[in-house]
Amino acid sequence: MSHTGATADCAERLWLAVADGDEHAAMQVVHAALTDGVDEERLLLDVIAPVQERVGAEWAADRITVAQEHAATAINERIIAALAHRRDGRGAPYRGRVTVSCVDGEWHAFPARLVAEMLSLHGWRVDYLGARTPTPHLVAHLHRTNPEAVLLSGSIPTHLPAAHIAVTACQAVGIPVLTGGRAFGPDGRYADALGVDRWAPDARGALAVLAEGLKRPDPSAIRQTVDDLPHLADQEYTLVVQSRHQLVKQTLSVLEDRFPPLRGYSEAQRERTVEDLAHIVDFLAASLYIDDADLFTAFLTWTADILTARHVPARSLLAGLDILAGQLREYPRAVHLLREGATALRRHPIRPVPGSSLCA
Repeated sequence: MSHTGATADCAERLWLAVADGDEHAAMQVVHAALTDGVDEERLLLDVIAPVQERVGAEWAADRITVAQEHAATAINERIIAALAHRRDGRGAPYRGRVTVSCVDGEWHAFPARLVAEMLSLHGWRVDYLGARTPTPHLVAHLHRTNPEAVLLSGSIPTHLPAAHIAVTACQAVGIPVLTGGRAFGPDGRYADALGVDRWAPDARGALAVLAEGLKRPDPSAIRQTVDDLPHLADQEYTLVVQSRHQLVKQTLSVLEDRFPPLRGYSEAQRERTVEDLAHIVDFLAASLYIDDADLFTAFLTWTADILTARHVPARSLLAGLDILAGQLREYPRAVHLLREGATALRRHPIRPVPGSSLCA
């Protein structure tokens, strides 16, 4: 069997094990692959990583529960730990020291963990700080360790403002920043907007960037947020963030008037509706921060697909956008984004969901 065929077969067997929550079977799959000559790098990137991607896709399609998704992720994380612990310390030549961390607020730590293990496999001493690392603690760690670079991971674009703070703080103490993850947009476009030193699409890309070397920034070249993002001078982002609670509350109230069945929702259904509205406001704010409508429209069309999979009428998102636009009518950039979002939803192919109400 070819290398590609072997890893694909291994990934399928690992998927079946983690989907069943069977950690013992999952470890047997990995040990068998090692015995058959599949090296650790291929296991990490061509077996475990695709399986974890599938876990997320199956959750999004409503074919596994949140609990199953958490259990599968935990098994994959323990497999990675087991692979790390089997090394004998006689790996690749020492290359230097780096810090791998998630953006403050970012709890999707699996991609960062994969990168950390790949770097360690290739000779880097890695300080892996895990999920949701507060920027002051990250900077304190950099003062103590003085690494060659910080690798900053983010999966959710709503954390871009926090990422921006972390990037400038790291650079202010003379440490270059390499970012990765879906939060930074297609081809790293948002990383570039935030003044990041380099961006990498995946773990192999990160290794290549580190092999090239990163120039240390000048700590004296202090810059402000508006130096990178001059559109923030209009204060729309700040005002939307500050009024988040009121925007969600008022939107829910108007929705109740437009859709009387919402008044009969259970407490759990109302909580999910409030969460959906809060996510819309959060992504609107992130789009205002980065000044990119694609960030907002991509979130809305993804949400439409998620709602459809859960038998919720995705077109109801349009009503929420309309109500928000009314509340934010004095904010031209926000209104523009909401209109772009509504246009994207109308163009997005969505199958009808029979017998559904607004947001279950």
